[in-house]
Amino acid sequence: MKLQQLRYIWEVAHHDLNVSATAQSLYTSQPGISKQIRLLEDELGVEIFSRSGKHLTRITPAGEAILQTTGEILRKVESIKQVAQEFSNDKKGSLSLATTHTQARYLLPGVIRNFIERYPEVALHMHQGTPMQISEMAADGTVDFAIATEAMELFSDLIMMPCYEWNRTIVVPKDHPLCQVSELTLEEVAKHPIVTYVFGFTGRSKLDEAFMVRGLVPRIVFTAADADVIKTYVRLGLGVGIIAKMAYDEQLDDDLVALDASKLFQPSITKIGFRRGTFIRGFMYEFIESFAPHLSRNMVEEAYSCTSKLELDELFQDIKLPVY
Repeated sequence: MKLQQLRYIWEVAHHDLNVSATAQSLYTSQPGISKQIRLLEDELGVEIFSRSGKHLTRITPAGEAILQTTGEILRKVESIKQVAQEFSNDKKGSLSLATTHTQARYLLPGVIRNFIERYPEVALHMHQGTPMQISEMAADGTVDFAIATEAMELFSDLIMMPCYEWNRTIVVPKDHPLCQVSELTLEEVAKHPIVTYVFGFTGRSKLDEAFMVRGLVPRIVFTAADADVIKTYVRLGLGVGIIAKMAYDEQLDDDLVALDASKLFQPSITKIGFRRGTFIRGFMYEFIESFAPHLSRNMVEEAYSCTSKLELDELFQDIKLPVY
């Protein structure tokens, strides 16, 4: 059994069983990958992939179990590389993170600019996706860090730490009737069509919950993952926009009126998470602290040592989070 063979089956499984695409991504030949997979299956005495002719069709039950262990092995190998790099050159390496559009567009630019200035030899890679995709990428080791508000609690292998608290704002054109109400309420908002985030994005669950508690059924006419897209359709008169407060820019969005909705919805908490067992390099600790100043190296190490979600929650229960 060779490490290269394990890497091949892992990559094939993560390229939708497309050996050709895997070969391109690894800069090798398709026949070479197919041969090595066959050799590994012959050695193990089981099929990892089912086949129809020359095409792989699915992962077998044995393959699923083998791939789970393979992922753990490859992550350990990567940790060994990280340890070696930390001692050979603590200012050189790579850092990958997965996040949503809202974080990438509104909260991270300053943090990333400062990080790159401090660590010019660290290659920074950003992946965007749904909160579920983001959490999966952190859980399977594709990225070092996941930054999101939703879905991360579904993955028990992730150590999740609270970064900041935020709430929502309602954006409307300047002549909209909501600008004239004496008190903004959910009942008033529900009278109008609504443009907001796709379910599962940017604290959308808190929004739905608020209307449900009041027995209201909001008329959501358009959803998007991107706050800039939501604001575009508000400008077109499609409906009332409900977005993260941080996504309203007083200068760029001065044609829209922002109505504070923090009393209408429960606040949401954005968290940063990494897979348990990840080797955290010095510059990775610094990135976390620059994004969330209360998450010092000592605090992250304490979180790392927690063995349960309850213990982790207790660690942060008295921390006063920044509010955006």
